[in-house]
Amino acid sequence: MNLIVEKGSPGRRGLRIPSSDVPTSVHIDKRFLRQEPARLGELSELDVVRHFTGLARKNFGVDSGFYPLGSCTVKYNPKFTERIAAYSGFADLHPLLPQLRGGGLLTQGALEVLYQMDILLRKITGMAGFTLQPMAGAHGELTGMMIMSAYHRDRGNRKSIVLAPDSAHGTNPASAAIAGYRVVSVPTNRFGTVDMDAFERLINPEVAGVMMTCPNTLGLFEPQIRQICELVHSVDGLAYYDGANLNAIVGKARPADFGFDIMHINLHKTFATPHGGGGPGAGPVGVREGLQQYLPVSIVVKRDDGTYALEYNRPKSIGYVAPFYGNFGVILKAYAYILMLGREGLVRVAENAVLNANYIRIRLKDHYDMPYPGLCKHECVLTPTRQMLANDIHAIDIAKALIDRGFHPPTIYFPTIVKEAMMIEPTETEAKETLDRFIEAMIEIADLAITDPQQLKDSPKTTVVCRPDEVLAAKNLDIAFLQ
Repeated sequence: MNLIVEKGSPGRRGLRIPSSDVPTSVHIDKRFLRQEPARLGELSELDVVRHFTGLARKNFGVDSGFYPLGSCTVKYNPKFTERIAAYSGFADLHPLLPQLRGGGLLTQGALEVLYQMDILLRKITGMAGFTLQPMAGAHGELTGMMIMSAYHRDRGNRKSIVLAPDSAHGTNPASAAIAGYRVVSVPTNRFGTVDMDAFERLINPEVAGVMMTCPNTLGLFEPQIRQICELVHSVDGLAYYDGANLNAIVGKARPADFGFDIMHINLHKTFATPHGGGGPGAGPVGVREGLQQYLPVSIVVKRDDGTYALEYNRPKSIGYVAPFYGNFGVILKAYAYILMLGREGLVRVAENAVLNANYIRIRLKDHYDMPYPGLCKHECVLTPTRQMLANDIHAIDIAKALIDRGFHPPTIYFPTIVKEAMMIEPTETEAKETLDRFIEAMIEIADLAITDPQQLKDSPKTTVVCRPDEVLAAKNLDIAFLQ
């Protein structure tokens, strides 16, 4: 497929732009002007439409196929939430419209959505209050760490350490470090959960808190989670819950009941908004009773007369963490999704997510190695067998072969504590028939890894770019080279 600048013919055009008749006195320095005309294709409207339609057909998304990315939770999202977010009463609002005066009636509906979403998230998690400002999961982590820092600063605590299991999400250590803490890694035991002996040895008065992903990136629930929180509380530390994997327990258990003080939720993973490719996202942060005073400004409040407004008078707040009120469209979609499912629906989300992951785990356990073979939650981790590795077949070869069979590859080489990891998350939205086709493809690939490994080395054969040198491609972003 040629680049668009390589298509067309001289003099062909799809539209004519009228000459500007608006006088201007703006002077642009010649240093900032092109010395030669830009090399652009001259195309008709039909040329352009066919080019981008062709590109779209080459794209892969959850609407076109199974997308089992572990830890990222790329699941199908109902289209009705998109329609609700597109309603002009929401989509056409300007964030600087008045809250109450003049055009205030225009913003009351949006403010009510934010207020009610706060209440729903409290019920789901057991937390005492939320901020909806953070615009991604990692942004929520950083906000939570800033709240942790504000808490210790307010109490005069001199603490410098945040503990993070080596099975946590990779952004956890980065968020703690940006907030000014020294991150100490906690090792995993032979069962894939926190090594409690090591954890107890690391607890000391300098510990500000712990960041836990539960279930962890191995898809395993931490059985000692309450004890972990209690140990951190014993030195006046705070327990932070990374809610990226909340879909494994949503409706079944509440993080606050485990003993967590701060948490974030990835609305774009748990509550049905499109995820992948960099966004959009939303990572609301919740806190237990006593920590609400540190939440970012502003907070939506309901007045005695029933109207809604933004409250700014919060002296101990960490301040703004995002412009305006976060990604409102993402929050709106998640709000509609939660209302549609209700309590029973959210319980089924967790049950189906866990059922699907364990179905894949059981069906593939005789064809791949399972570093932690026990019951998993929403995702499972497997690796190539020793015989596959002896044939020079690695996780990346299995991933490439899946592309030719119509599946997006799972997450590979993460978590880093498992060599040759393949992390598979089917999510709760996939049907058994889809899972069976994926499992059959994985079994076929496992057999080829033994009988015809070169076929896997040559995959994929159905893509525009087949098997580039990925290290060189990352360093040399020349599209012509990739061809």
